[in-house]
Amino acid sequence: MMKAGVSSACLYPKLLEESIYDLALGGIMNVEIFFNTDCELEKGFVSSLKATLDRFGISCVSVHPYTCAIETMMFFTDYPRRVNDGIEYYKKYFNAMNILGAKVFVFHGSKKGLSTPRELYFENYYKLYKAGKEFGITVAQENVSRCESGSLDFLSAMADALGNDAKFVLDTKQSIRAGENNFDILKTLNSHIVHVHLSDHGQTGDCLRIGKGKFNIRHFLSMLNEKSPDASVMIELYRNNFMSVSDLVEDYGTLEGLIKTIQKGA
Repeated sequence: MMKAGVSSACLYPKLLEESIYDLALGGIMNVEIFFNTDCELEKGFVSSLKATLDRFGISCVSVHPYTCAIETMMFFTDYPRRVNDGIEYYKKYFNAMNILGAKVFVFHGSKKGLSTPRELYFENYYKLYKAGKEFGITVAQENVSRCESGSLDFLSAMADALGNDAKFVLDTKQSIRAGENNFDILKTLNSHIVHVHLSDHGQTGDCLRIGKGKFNIRHFLSMLNEKSPDASVMIELYRNNFMSVSDLVEDYGTLEGLIKTIQKGA
């Protein structure tokens, strides 16, 4: 069943534990945790986050790694030892996710323009995907405009090459930045999409609060519910795109209401 939630990334650079607490006080029941540094992956810290989630009855749906900026170097190289070390390091995230109960891991991948052979890309993504699967976690490739994954052509080729082992995060603002259409991506990738980073877009920007742009979010969610009904939908805004936590709470309520209406078939 589709879930609505909010990413802790919205409140960056507020400390992660404070961000989660603020979202919890606002009554947000599902979150994505964006780890911002290595010490936040230590078991004691992660356990304290889990205690906060449990105190408020919140579910951590997904995790986003701070190391996304260096995934090109870590995973898309001709130096196999570094790839192996990268996978071992990412097991720190997977261990944290097991504590938190999160199931989806957001992966950026290689920057575009570096001529990474697709065969190598798909092979190394699959290695990480298999490592995640051992922890009960789905490693999902996000469409990022500055990365190879920004184009629908690339994502479609990835799905063709890996079949059911290709999973994706659809970020609606990144689609706009890459000149792609969110509905075309959804139609093409269907149930391969397991997670969404949602924002509105229009003449005033590509990362806006729900209802502040022209994106037909209701239609998008209806299609998502048809194509991939178990996908989670996280509001992900940059800090300059909203005024306060109350804005996130309001948009979460709007999103939750839309999803419930769609699921009831209204």
